[in-house]
This record gives sequence, structure tokens and C-alpha cells, in this order.
Amino acid sequence: MDIISTTDLISGPFPIVLAVLACASGAWLLLRRLRGWMLSVVSAVLLAAVLAWAVNWYVVNVAGLSAYDLPLQVIAWIGAGIFAVLLMVLNLARSGRWRKVLAPVAMALVVVAVAAQVNAYDGAYRTIGDVTGSSTANIAPLARSGPKASPAPGPTVRAVGPVVNSWVKPAGLPGTGIVNSVQIPGQVSGFTGRTAYVYLPPAYQAKNPPLLPVLVLIPGQPGSPTDWLKAGQLQPIMDAFAAAHQGLAPVVVIPDVNGSSSGNTMCMDSQIAKTDTYLVVDVPAWIKTTLNVDPNPQRWSIGGFSFGGTCALQMTALHPKIYPSAIDLSGEAEPALSADRTATINTAFGGDAGAFNAVTPLAVMAKNRYPDSWIFFAAGAQDERFTGYMNQLSAAARSTGMTVMTHSVPDAGHSWTVPLNAMSPALTWLAPRLGLAP
Repeated sequence: MDIISTTDLISGPFPIVLAVLACASGAWLLLRRLRGWMLSVVSAVLLAAVLAWAVNWYVVNVAGLSAYDLPLQVIAWIGAGIFAVLLMVLNLARSGRWRKVLAPVAMALVVVAVAAQVNAYDGAYRTIGDVTGSSTANIAPLARSGPKASPAPGPTVRAVGPVVNSWVKPAGLPGTGIVNSVQIPGQVSGFTGRTAYVYLPPAYQAKNPPLLPVLVLIPGQPGSPTDWLKAGQLQPIMDAFAAAHQGLAPVVVIPDVNGSSSGNTMCMDSQIAKTDTYLVVDVPAWIKTTLNVDPNPQRWSIGGFSFGGTCALQMTALHPKIYPSAIDLSGEAEPALSADRTATINTAFGGDAGAFNAVTPLAVMAKNRYPDSWIFFAAGAQDERFTGYMNQLSAAARSTGMTVMTHSVPDAGHSWTVPLNAMSPALTWLAPRLGLAP
């Protein structure tokens, strides 16, 4: 089972073999010598194109799973999958017994290959275990679920300045960090989130651990906190950073702010939920009372991808004393429930546009100065919309006095390829700010 669950869906032999089988199956469905067959095929192509755009319209305007059209590549692959289904129907209607038996099998191979291509673009599932959930199913709960225990006897490092100045890597320090599951209650906000996760770096596991900085990470939407562990490959990225910094790295907390995979609270206090309060009151309080971390807010940061990047910008703009540093990866210009801004305002703020505008990051930044805030922006070079947002937001941030860095990820669209390639540069850039590098 381990061999199956760890099978790589994006690189390696599996996607190549699947693509070859799908091409052969598609050719078998497509190439037939029947009167009027080419006319049927052309009609199927046109119908598939229309249905693919209809799926895109449904996702954006009805299901509300995205405020933006799907990438053209994704729409094209959806169309290819629909075309395969239509070809199967044509084969069933005008064929013998064996073709009727094999046509659904051939169609299934093409559809699975199409799904693999969509996944390869988005990068949401890297292994079969990610799809089934087995890759994160056995993550152990954090041992200390109540108030943090007293440190081990001895002189625990309690650095006044950057931890890097007083840290000496002890012998026998583990080479990798630990990921645990946790529950973060919304005691003030009343918000109930799904299971959250925490990454504890090697230095945290020392007998007398130092007080480490904090990084709060928010996933995209639709999504869940496990996305940072699966698609975002958080543990390997953080372990590599720790290995380059004598075991030092931020303690990473991944809370849930949406309540479900399709939920969208916009990280705001609104008629939907009070997730702004959750992130600025409940989550920091839980971290400080449960984990041995640096309470100095200058050592705290927040980051996220897509929806999470927007959320990170909001927190830094609205609450710079709690989250003075941020990592915005492919974030939006402002939070949204749908492509219709009016619908967003009606649903979340009862139609009060002024209340919504007052808490959008661009409006908030326009009224404030942030000489002590840092923010790292990144977007895919092939993602024109979100690269535009990055340029707009970074310019606005600079004008407020923020220290800003931008990063374009080559050959990437709006996908998890951006966090995979931008997290390490972001952490390196923030390391001095967090006290992890000179």
C-alpha cells in the first residue's frame, strides 16, 4: 500500500504511462470509418467546447468556488474530458458488442488522464496518498493540548534580541521537524475551524529550546489546512530552511479560517463569521499559551496562497502590531465571494458597501503608514491577472512605507507551483527580520 500511496502523480513514470494509454484510447475512440463520422466528431468538439465554458460559468457564478474564470489550460482540459465522454456515446450508438464494452474503458482512461493534467497544473495532489487522504491521516495530535508545560530543567534560551545571536546548535539535534494536528478554539470569535496543524522545527525539539518566531499560514479556497502539507510540501521546505540555519526555523501554525472546503469567510468579521477576530485574538492567544514561542510581535509573520495570500495582506494592513510581516503568494486585490462585487457586499455586509470598503486592504493602506512592516509578494509569471494584482499591491505597500520584495515564479500560473518555488526565497528574505539570520 505504501508503494501505491506514495506514487507521484506529477512527475515520474506514472503520469507518462497514463498519458500514453490515454492517447491510444482517445485515438481508438476517434478514428473510425463510418459514414458521417467526421461530422459527428466536429459536432462533438463544438459541444464539448460549449460545455467546458458552461462548467467554468457554473464554478464562478453558481457554485461560487472561485471569483475568477478558470485558467484557459484548465478549461481546455475539461473540454477534452467532455469530448471523450461524447465520443464514448457516439461509439456506443454505432458499434458492435466489443466496442460497446471497451468504449467506456477507453473513455475512463482519457478522463483520468485529463484529471491528472488539471492536477499537474494546479499541483493540489502530488501523490495518490494525497488524493485518498492517507498522506496526512496519521498525523499525531500535539502532545500538549492544554497550557504549555514548564521547560526542561536548565537554562532555556530566552534571547532578548534575535535568537540567532544566542543559539548554539546542540549535539544530537534532530535533522527534521515534526508536524502535529491541533484544535484552535474560537473562544472570542465564536468561530469553529477544522483541524489545524503545527510544524515544530528541529530547534524546538532541543532539551532547552529557544523562543522561536511564528509563521501563521493560510491555505487557498476551496481548500483546507492540509493543502500546505500536501500541495505546499511545507515540511520539506521548512526542514531545508532549518538545515541551512543550524536547526532554526519559525514555528508554523496552519489554522482553518473557512470551516469547510467550500466555505469562504474572506478572513473578515462579517455576517458570515468573525474570522478577523479569530486570527488576531484567538489564534495568537492559543499559540502563546500552548507553544514555547517568542512573544515579541516583531518576530511574528503571516502568509498564504491565493485566498490565503489575500488574508495575509489583510492581517498586515489591518493589524500591523500583531502581524508586522507577511507573505502574499498569488493573492487577490481584495477579498471576494464571487465575481460580482455587489453580491459579495450583500452576502457579507448586508449591502453596506462602506463597511466592506473600510476593511479592504487597499483602502486601509491608503489611510495609514507602515514603516515597521515587511511584506513579500509572489505570483506566477504566466498568471497575468494575479501578477497584475502583485504589481498593484506591492506599489501600494511601498507607498505606505512598507519594506517590500516581489518575486515572479517562472513558467507558473495560478497554482501551488508558486508556493513551492517562492516559500524558500520568502523565508530567506524574512530570516533577519524574524531573528533567524544576521
